[in-house]
Formats: sequence, C-alpha cells, structure tokens
Amino acid sequence: MTEETNLSDKSHKILFRFYSDVLEKWTVETLWSTAVDVERGWYRVDNIPFYAKSIACDDIVFAQYDADEQFLTFRDVVQPSGNSTIQIVVMDPGLETKGIRALFDALGCSSEEFQERYFVIDVPARLLYRPVKSLLDELFANDSIDYSEACLSDKHGSETE
Repeated sequence: MTEETNLSDKSHKILFRFYSDVLEKWTVETLWSTAVDVERGWYRVDNIPFYAKSIACDDIVFAQYDADEQFLTFRDVVQPSGNSTIQIVVMDPGLETKGIRALFDALGCSSEEFQERYFVIDVPARLLYRPVKSLLDELFANDSIDYSEACLSDKHGSETE
C-alpha cells in the first residue's frame, strides 16, 4: 500500500522540506502525526522535530499527498499547540547528554536524542518558560551547551519580554 492509499489510517509520516541553518543545506525531515481531519488534510504532529523550525509537537498542520515527493507533505501550520521546541548541542565533552536531558525532564520537558551530544526538548504550553530559559542560559554561560529556540510559541516568547 502506498502512503496515498493509507491516508485514512491513524498514524502518518509527514515530510518537511526546508533549509537548515544547523546543517547549512536543504534537507528533509519526516515527523509522525495523527490524522485530525483527513478530508481537510489536518494532522497533529506527534514527535519533536529535530531540525525543522517553526514546528512543535502537538501542532495541527495541513499536509497533502505530493506526487513528486511520493509522500504526505507539509504545507502550513493550521493551529499552533503553544508548545516550544528547543534544539540543544552539548558542548562540554565532560558532560553526558543523558544528565543534561534529565535536568530539563525535571522541569517537565520531554526530549528526544538524535545523536550523541544533540537533542531537542519539547516545552509544553502549560509550563512557564522562564525556568527553562534560565537553565538554558546558565548552561550556555558555562559553555556546557549551545541552543536554538527553533519554535518559540507566542506564550513562551511573551514570557521572555
């Protein structure tokens, strides 16, 4: 069965094509999603994006099957979840990625590791961003990590002003 014929199934992979400032090239990332309204092409993103910017877990996106890509392909964000996505690189070779992830987990943020020394965190909309931002800035100031706010929600962004 092709991706096109599976559109009524519950779980789907959606292709995101974008220019990555991290990788410094055009790239593709696929994210798992759950169908919200197949007729309208609406899907809820189920995992944390590793590289795609302006997308967060639980966002509702519009995607269509693209014959050229031969894949369900992202077109637009329909409804932001209010979650934020932070990309983190562990810079200090003496620190374990697992330990840094545990610090954010203790604040209520889930994370996914892409490779050793690189992971992403999901800051749920229900959490205050200030404690997360304070930890990010403290670790950055100590040369422990570098980070990027790949998708900072309006709610979390207003907390930093």
